[in-house]
Amino acid sequence: MHVHFNIFGLNIPAYGLMITLGVVVANLVALYFIRKEGRKFDDIILIEAYCLLGAFVGAKLLYIIVSFNDIDWESAKTLEGLSNLMSSGFVFYGGLIGGIGMILLAGKVHGVESKYYLKNYIFAAPLGHAFGRIGCFCAGCCYGMEYHGPGAVVFPHGSFAPEGVELFPVQLVESACLFIIAGVMIFLKKRGKSAHLIEIYMIGYGIVRFVLEFLRDDAYRGVYFGISTSQWISMLAVVGGIVLWVINSRRNTSKESGLQS
Repeated sequence: MHVHFNIFGLNIPAYGLMITLGVVVANLVALYFIRKEGRKFDDIILIEAYCLLGAFVGAKLLYIIVSFNDIDWESAKTLEGLSNLMSSGFVFYGGLIGGIGMILLAGKVHGVESKYYLKNYIFAAPLGHAFGRIGCFCAGCCYGMEYHGPGAVVFPHGSFAPEGVELFPVQLVESACLFIIAGVMIFLKKRGKSAHLIEIYMIGYGIVRFVLEFLRDDAYRGVYFGISTSQWISMLAVVGGIVLWVINSRRNTSKESGLQS
């Protein structure tokens, strides 16, 4: 793993580089479908701008909420301390919620079909997130519990993870699961079966995240009644995904019955 990549003599943070790569790849896949469907790429760029802003604010806010008592607020009063607080510490689910909220707002403000793009291009979320988790591995954040079995990883000095200790590679496992979820969604989208992409994402990632939270050992995740904040949200996501699947299935059945009659 590398905390930084040396490219042309420049030390580029691996975490930021992988996130950027994830955004680029997700956009390229989205562009393929946009051209195929004859839609405007400008709409995606507009929606994405709103989404990224909402994701940043949401991820930071949820981090502050779950880590409020552990943040050095005295230090945050200084320019350096505030910079450190704003540049580190993010919770994915907060970013997801904030991003979706801003996508819907973009639809209201600019009159674009935000709900259509959200429903049909939601695969971009797990695809970009998969690259982001590789970035987490490179930086050593979101690290796993102590583990001495096959695939154990040891982080060096300078990473966020404890150095010299064998840990479970939870970031890479989550990344692999996200690539699988995104791959299934893209496959279904390509086959013209995109009716339940949102539900597949909610249920699939909700289950993956709930299980993998037990294998993490990083601090400041918020634990309530023995369950982390992300696990509570994961359970809501799974239940919500199932309910949404049932509602949409019944709605589609009603439409088909109406057309046949």
